[in-house]
Amino acid sequence: MQLGLFVAVFFLSSMDLTGSSKVVKGKRQRRISTELSQGCARGCDLCSEFNGCLRCSPKLFILLERNDIRQIGICLPSCPLGYFGLRNTDMNKCIKCKIENCESCFSRNFCTKCKEGLYLHKGRCYVTCPEGYSAANGTMECSSPAQCEMSEWGPWGPCSKKRKLCGFKKGNEERTRRILQAPSGDVSQCPPTMEVRRCTMQKNQCPEGRRKKKEEQGKQDNGNRNRKDTKDAKSGTKKKKGRQRGATAAATPASPAQ
Repeated sequence: MQLGLFVAVFFLSSMDLTGSSKVVKGKRQRRISTELSQGCARGCDLCSEFNGCLRCSPKLFILLERNDIRQIGICLPSCPLGYFGLRNTDMNKCIKCKIENCESCFSRNFCTKCKEGLYLHKGRCYVTCPEGYSAANGTMECSSPAQCEMSEWGPWGPCSKKRKLCGFKKGNEERTRRILQAPSGDVSQCPPTMEVRRCTMQKNQCPEGRRKKKEEQGKQDNGNRNRKDTKDAKSGTKKKKGRQRGATAAATPASPAQ
């Protein structure tokens, strides 16, 4: 009889445990169903009363905003400042920029717009432009002097020295170009507009040198001519005196012999 009583008690206890587990399971299911709200915000396909949107509609981005210890999800057509959009097959997300003082970014580590008063250079933000760079066209973006728009180089000029095209063996020749556009209108940031290189001058005598040489040659010729005339005159005088002496000797009669 005691054995029968024990079996009866065990059966009743197992029934109570089964009923209590069903009650706990029912409460859990009801709790989950209350978390998944049927009235999700527009653009949200799946949402929770505790965490907001869990899955956005296609083409929308989900942004997780922290509220104390919770993260509330919202759906946006584009990401706000300080975030960039990352598209995936599962879900599009807004990712926070990791660059200091960045207001808008293209990727996690490349800024496209800095906070007010800061300069943008190669995806980073600076208080002033790095050395060798300046703000371009009144913007807050730093650009290098190489971004000046220059014309093509003109032809090389004649080889000269001391503004002369002759009279020297070596000289310099120049070529120039123009600045078409300068960042912020500051031409000092642009490359040089003139180039100079050494050159060999043509072996041509200067016109004034030729005139001088002709003058000197003329003076020399005149001198030679004058000397020749003088010599000829002296020679003629000697010949004349010789003829005169010969004529005098012929006219004098010879003395009679004793």
